[in-house]
Amino acid sequence: MSNKVVLLLLMLLQIALLGCKPVPPSEGFAGLGATADEFAQVVPGNIIEYPAALDQHPEYRIEWWYVTANLETEFGEQLGIQWTLFRYADAPAPQREGWASQQRWLGHVGITRANQHFFADTYARGGINQAGVSPEPFKAWIDNWSFVASDTDATHFTLHADTADFSYALTLKKQGPAILHGEQGVSVKSSAGQASYYLSLPFLAVSGEIKIGDEQLAVTGEAWLDREWSSQPLAANQLGWDWFSLHLANGDKLMLFRLRHADAEHYFSGTYIAADGRTQPLQSQQITMQPIQQHSVAGKRVPVAWQLTVADLGIAIQAQALNPNAWMGTGIAYWEGPISFTGSHSGKGYLEMTGY
Repeated sequence: MSNKVVLLLLMLLQIALLGCKPVPPSEGFAGLGATADEFAQVVPGNIIEYPAALDQHPEYRIEWWYVTANLETEFGEQLGIQWTLFRYADAPAPQREGWASQQRWLGHVGITRANQHFFADTYARGGINQAGVSPEPFKAWIDNWSFVASDTDATHFTLHADTADFSYALTLKKQGPAILHGEQGVSVKSSAGQASYYLSLPFLAVSGEIKIGDEQLAVTGEAWLDREWSSQPLAANQLGWDWFSLHLANGDKLMLFRLRHADAEHYFSGTYIAADGRTQPLQSQQITMQPIQQHSVAGKRVPVAWQLTVADLGIAIQAQALNPNAWMGTGIAYWEGPISFTGSHSGKGYLEMTGY
């Protein structure tokens, strides 16, 4: 969520090198509702500045760097890619060095076209140069996957992934401001007040090459970076989420998410982002997200078409997955893939669904 909120803790907890116990249901989806009083807390008033916010925050329990991109080949084929790096601390400060480091890292990459979906994941310890994040210029990496700024202002990036099934080498150019969600970057995730610091780069132009098997594809398109950190981003009674990042054809952007509760009293939030970078936070009562088509994949039933409404802004759109089988069969599996939408507005975007 981008929220991604963005899945996070339990996927890391399941890494064998952590040697952790299973997360009990009382700690919420993926353990993200577990109390973390000994870690740094998300509080209003902290100044979030770009590009400093790209650096890691090891005093918080969890954070992630999450890139999705809607791409098109020179022949008009639509596809999408995902690149994600998660950091999790299994103990609070002080920070320990070398093999004693409490930091753990997880990477996910994926590529989706209408008739194919591929994914891969990899894991690393902190403290021994298997993965990490550094500033000025920004660099995030795990093994040979990397997301790197080519200037200290973090306006130009390269994005690389290389797996047995696919690879990509992409250039990203920042063409608009960094966006803070919620109240000056504090994105509330429940009525009880759980929150994360949440920043996005929704104005990223992309070009480069993708390789799938022996097929080489030149691509262009739009990308979206989500950057979040927290110590307890969800409430214990939240089952999972549905998150949308939308590139509207008129140049505006829209982020929406729904955190699902067993009693159906779901929590909604979002941000409308004008093409010039002006933002309008959206409250729970302003947003309607209604699944309209279900699909069976990997033994799960997931909604792959949605009606999304923000009546106050005149938004009433129908979103449809490019490939309903975009299932990420990683440690904790989830659905993530490109979508298109029509209605009051048209465009492309990405959908992530967890907890199904």
